[in-house]
Amino acid sequence: MKPKENKDRKSTNTHWSLTFDGVMNQINKSFTEESSDAIRNWAQNYISEIDCNECGGTRLKKDSLWFKLDNKNIAEIAHLDLNELQDWINQLDKKLTKNQNIIAKDILKELQDRIGFLLNVGLNYLNINRPTGSLSGGESQRIRLATQIGSQLQGITYILDEPSIGLHQRDNHRLITALRNLAEIGNTVIVVEHDKDIMLASDYILDFGPRAGLHGGEVIAQGEPKNFIKQNTTTAKYLCNKLSIEIPKIRRKGNGNFIKLKGASGHNLQQVNLEIPLGTFTCISGVSGSGKSTLINDTLYPILNQHLYRSPFNPMPYKSVEGLDFIDKVIEIDQSPIGRTPRSNPATYIGVFDKIRDLYANIPEAKIRGYKVGRFSFNVIGGRCEECQGGGMKLIEMNFLPDVYVECTKCLGKRYNRETLEIKYKGKSIYDVLEMSVEDAVHFFEHIPTVYNKIKMMYDVGLGYIKLGQAATTLSGGEAQRVKLSEELGKRDTGKTIYILDEPTTGLHFEDIRVLLDVLQKLVDKGNTIVVIEHNLDVIKVADYVVDLGPEGGRGGGQIVATGTPEEVAKNKKSITGEFLKLELK
Repeated sequence: MKPKENKDRKSTNTHWSLTFDGVMNQINKSFTEESSDAIRNWAQNYISEIDCNECGGTRLKKDSLWFKLDNKNIAEIAHLDLNELQDWINQLDKKLTKNQNIIAKDILKELQDRIGFLLNVGLNYLNINRPTGSLSGGESQRIRLATQIGSQLQGITYILDEPSIGLHQRDNHRLITALRNLAEIGNTVIVVEHDKDIMLASDYILDFGPRAGLHGGEVIAQGEPKNFIKQNTTTAKYLCNKLSIEIPKIRRKGNGNFIKLKGASGHNLQQVNLEIPLGTFTCISGVSGSGKSTLINDTLYPILNQHLYRSPFNPMPYKSVEGLDFIDKVIEIDQSPIGRTPRSNPATYIGVFDKIRDLYANIPEAKIRGYKVGRFSFNVIGGRCEECQGGGMKLIEMNFLPDVYVECTKCLGKRYNRETLEIKYKGKSIYDVLEMSVEDAVHFFEHIPTVYNKIKMMYDVGLGYIKLGQAATTLSGGEAQRVKLSEELGKRDTGKTIYILDEPTTGLHFEDIRVLLDVLQKLVDKGNTIVVIEHNLDVIKVADYVVDLGPEGGRGGGQIVATGTPEEVAKNKKSITGEFLKLELK
């Protein structure tokens, strides 16, 4: 029996005409055009760099490569590391004719001087065609320092912020010599630094404290190093060894399982076979440029990411890997910013601000007024100040200078409108909470477990002095890294996680390093694995297992020269790190 037709029903056909650029064009636009950081990062997942088919990565036409000196064209010369380049230039006069030597005399002298300056600040492993975007902050700073040394200017005040970043202990002495040379020709050199050797090699030390953030900001000690170490400050006690980071009495053996990476050959790695015992604190050490970051950040981490999360990142070349089934999570904690605008802050990054907004939305006064959770967000219209759109600061674009942020004249930096700020918990508005230090917030929210637990993690990693709503742009790399670490600590772990950290001690005082190491050791005690790339001997000496790369940087590196406990590495005569480690273990 057929259903009765409804004659009143009318059917309509709608045609839509849409244009689509295509996936490739969409990704290219997202990456090249002005987009948010999140969109650019998303696009970057599907983009990888390869050498140009036409020039093979030399950047020059074939015509330019026909011209050779000592059977080498300019692209081949640019590919040499600075040690090799210096050797080539030093013997070049023997390969030139008498007339050529007359022409080249001054040029060769300039080249030798400029390369010498770069070598003096510990950059022997770099080649001159290295893209500047791939340089670390410490490397860029030392290149600028080498430029200033070469200029031989006098009467200048130089200010350097942690020039020892990424520098091995051996190269520290080169850096100290370079800084001394600047001072001896009539300049003033001011260095913000935590490195013990640089502090003791200085002429005068100023110590700020007594603690960090709101509890600091005072000069608590000063003087020449020999007098400074006699004073009763935390820094002085570490310098004279009254305080020190203790060496563990027992080194963990691990849980019996290993990650085994074989045949790693990216960049300067020479078919490296790496074994990491799971359930240990493993430190990857070695002189600058020996291949640590290539091995861990560019090879091992992408492999683990692909296995666990189907990540699009491609690892550097390798032959095989074993032991992936023994882990269920990998987390890389680096020092990149947690946000690039004043809107981003620690509270939003670790997710505690959502819980705080829920708390304020449930206050009786807020319910009477009909305020929902969105009312307390500075990203949603309604409760925020519309003059600055919840930023608290307004961006002033400058034509010939960097853009600047100024305080909003309407809300005076409070982000919210008057009505929202009238809702208070224990006498504090939501703006007052954002202005709290982590230390104060731990006590303020001690009876609200969902908030307290997350904030307590930041306090435990030594960030009690920063504000919950502190702009991400004002956090140092070390602080950003510890915020990320606290966020990961707040998550439930299964004891099968690998944490990868790249030089976590950058920007940290001796006491901060001690606090950080306590946190990392607790993670290992739960069965997890910590893999740390580090030059700092205080970190290396507390590790359960050390993998030391070398023997040199650049082409002279890329090999594993020593493995084992810190004591075993210290006894290995091939290890440069071992020589310095031996002194720390006494």
